[in-house]
Amino acid sequence: MSHGAKLRRMLNDDIASIMEIEQRAYPHPWTQGIFEDCLRVGYACWVLEREINNQKTIIGYMVLSIAVDEMHILNLCIDPKIQGQGIGRALLLDAQNYGKKNNAAMCFLEVRPSNKAAVNLYLSEGFNEVGFRKNYYRDDNGKREDAIVMAKDLLFS
Repeated sequence: MSHGAKLRRMLNDDIASIMEIEQRAYPHPWTQGIFEDCLRVGYACWVLEREINNQKTIIGYMVLSIAVDEMHILNLCIDPKIQGQGIGRALLLDAQNYGKKNNAAMCFLEVRPSNKAAVNLYLSEGFNEVGFRKNYYRDDNGKREDAIVMAKDLLFS
């Protein structure tokens, strides 16, 4: 990992810091319980730390699930305060490398169509739209937003 950041396994003690980022990043963030469940069931949960003012600070995280030969990126987030510096792209590459090392042939994810920056990042990294999940996300008006399902072949990348 570049950008002066270090990737390490997520711990339960990290969840409070993660929740601060999650709430800044998303209109409908994951709950603390979701992160606790992901750790409990053994998903690949990682945090990205950077030294800021002589203190290790979490600046991003990802939660990955691998089953058989498929990896699913469940959550990948960089603190909105520092987005736009290429850190999310680097973390996405780390996710793909993790999948390859763990014999995942395909990588899947869902993304809001309204999250143009994320959609463009995934497209630029070779992900393709493979479908939609109808009414997958909540929005601020109590309505639902579809999800774009994207996939990338990890064997030939």
